[in-house]
Amino acid sequence: MLRRVDRAAGGLAADLGLYLVSAVFALVTAGTSTLLPHRAWGTIAGAGYLLAAAVVFGQMMVRRFGVPESPLTRDRARLALTWLTWASVAALPLNVEAVQRAAGRTDRAQEEVLVVEEMGRSLLETGTPYLSRAEIAALPLDDRLTGYRPYQPGMAVFGLPRALAGDHFWTDARVWFALTTLFTLLFSVRALLAWSSRSGVPAGGVTPSPAVVRALQAATVLPVTALTLATGGDDIPVLALCLLALTLAAIGRFGWSGVAVGVAASAKLFAFPVVAVLAVLAVVSGRGRRYLPFALGLPVLALLPPLLVNADALIENVLRFPLGHGLVTSPAQSPFPGYLIAQNLPGGRLLAAALLVGAALAIGVHLLRRPPRTAATAALICGYGLLAAILLMPTTRFGYLLYPAALLLWSPALRSSTPGPQQPHRYFQPTG
Repeated sequence: MLRRVDRAAGGLAADLGLYLVSAVFALVTAGTSTLLPHRAWGTIAGAGYLLAAAVVFGQMMVRRFGVPESPLTRDRARLALTWLTWASVAALPLNVEAVQRAAGRTDRAQEEVLVVEEMGRSLLETGTPYLSRAEIAALPLDDRLTGYRPYQPGMAVFGLPRALAGDHFWTDARVWFALTTLFTLLFSVRALLAWSSRSGVPAGGVTPSPAVVRALQAATVLPVTALTLATGGDDIPVLALCLLALTLAAIGRFGWSGVAVGVAASAKLFAFPVVAVLAVLAVVSGRGRRYLPFALGLPVLALLPPLLVNADALIENVLRFPLGHGLVTSPAQSPFPGYLIAQNLPGGRLLAAALLVGAALAIGVHLLRRPPRTAATAALICGYGLLAAILLMPTTRFGYLLYPAALLLWSPALRSSTPGPQQPHRYFQPTG
């Protein structure tokens, strides 16, 4: 049923629904959100989604009354429209907010952006991106929350441009989030298109599968993804690197897959489930020696400098604060089951933690009994596993749903675009 809906009118009917629903979400956000960066995003993105919907409506008219097989209605045109829509609903509002912020507006970035930029500044000045508990306690009460940096050390790299060059629109951390995301996804899509060719022609001559189009939409133009990139953004490059790691594993490049997911895990803990699932796939495929040194080694190397400079500051920010033992509590309080249990039942926090551990153990047992044999299956396990974790965590955000959404929709693209081992593409030989 869902597949029939997805492919109605060659996929254009679902595209139209996606852009219209997204436009409504953006316009409602513009009119009702209590977060000013979100309101600014909604105003610009609403117009972008409506324009995309108008283009899709035109494509449907061409298909119905014109030439059904016109290039304007094929998946290549849908893919191009996805990139253009991303430019209008994510990149454009991001740059507008970055320019306004550089001009003096203080309400044009979420706190995550400021935290990442402070990580870069602290890294340059002290050798660690983290403040100690005593240093956070010395801050004014209203500033203690942003004194915490609950990310892995690699996230500080995105704050270095502002620390080095000062306050300019191009030193806004979101600009570097977006550039990393753009080039990572471009490479991922190129790899998928190249490997979908059974005849060995270059990627430029390959028609993308409908699954690739839908996967890219999930990673770029879904409102939860576009809004996050434009206003905060730290999750998006981590997600893009995880998708790249899965793509590289699908084409047999396990060494580079380990590099991609290792970099992601050096920046944020959300990448570690992908590290674990791909590790099982790599071992089962006989590629563990290529994958594991990078996937595990890069996060460890990123942790060493702050561990040597001030181990307690690292533990305070990366462990104590996310677990609810900091000087202030996390504002991540979306009403998912884990949060509701933690807040409303006796011993609720322990119960929610037990459910989370139980879910992790169940996934671990599943991996041992039925390890993934393909990257597509690994993407599904990652998606469902992260969905369970997000729903059961005592402190979580609605925006984290972008991870399972993109991972689950990336799986069909891996399945539809990756040929068997007997049909390698000459530009992407599975040697590493």
